[in-house]
Amino acid sequence: MVARLVRMAVRRSLRDTRHVRVVPRRRAEGLVADVYRQVEREFGMLAPPVALHSAAPDVLAASWAILRETLIADGAADRAAKEAVATGVSEANSCPYCADVHGMTLAALPVEGDRSALTEWARATATAPGAGAPPSDPAWSPELIGVAVAFHYYNRMVNVFLRDSPFPAHVPESAKPRARQVLGGVLRASAADAARPGDSVELLPSAPLPDDLGWAGGNPVVADAFARAYAAVEAAGVRSVAPEVRALVLGRLSSWDGQAPGLSRSWVTSAVASLRPENQAAGKLALLTAMASYQVDEELVEAYRASQPGDGALIELTAWASMAAARRISSWMSGARPAAA
Repeated sequence: MVARLVRMAVRRSLRDTRHVRVVPRRRAEGLVADVYRQVEREFGMLAPPVALHSAAPDVLAASWAILRETLIADGAADRAAKEAVATGVSEANSCPYCADVHGMTLAALPVEGDRSALTEWARATATAPGAGAPPSDPAWSPELIGVAVAFHYYNRMVNVFLRDSPFPAHVPESAKPRARQVLGGVLRASAADAARPGDSVELLPSAPLPDDLGWAGGNPVVADAFARAYAAVEAAGVRSVAPEVRALVLGRLSSWDGQAPGLSRSWVTSAVASLRPENQAAGKLALLTAMASYQVDEELVEAYRASQPGDGALIELTAWASMAAARRISSWMSGARPAAA
């Protein structure tokens, strides 16, 4: 009964999604419904970090594919190792929502051996000087690097669109420790079920492997999932992000080492000064999503919406920027080449 109530509370937290309206489960159709069915099958609930993408169906499928085929699908690495990586990346990116959820899951899982080295490695992936291959069996690397890349993407989207807690705003602080314990048990139960690799791949059309997917070469399913997801998100960027904005973001990321740009946003104002006035709000939002997602606020989103009011365009811009940053970060894990501008 308590587990059911916690599931209901997490579902209610979908209403707390900021800036966009999530497609309700009962109204989901086509690709959105297909993704929702898989998410509920694997997690036992409709996870808000996935569902927040629902206004852009192809991006929804892409975000789900990279999460499922790394964190959830059976493979060489055990689930505890993957959750340790998810937790470490989320801590490094100042994403309390993801750090809370995956920290709860990790705490609830049976762990064979010490996973702290993987958490430390995951934290270090956020900046180039601390990067390198994961401290594990080399056969695990495609999955663990894949989890890290997926969470460098997800943390940015969650920071923009979700609150700091997986529980809805009405849940009092005094009730959260017990709720965390119960939710950890729910997530542990879902993690115990075998998940066949590749089930999400066919949600998206096939795509060639880009140069910056060298790290995934040892796992064909992970490589295929990311290739399809990268292609879908890139197409979304072409639809919803002006070429000069994409060029600016990729140019900035090409020399970025992951270091935070600072508490002030003055750097982003000067960075977009070269853009046409009608693209400056989009440029600010894309740059901050990529490099300092925790600084995105209502004012910034509303400035963008003045010229692009649709939820789909907002999801596609932020997803493109988040994925561009995640791909840049992948370039300093195992020597993968950065994505071309």
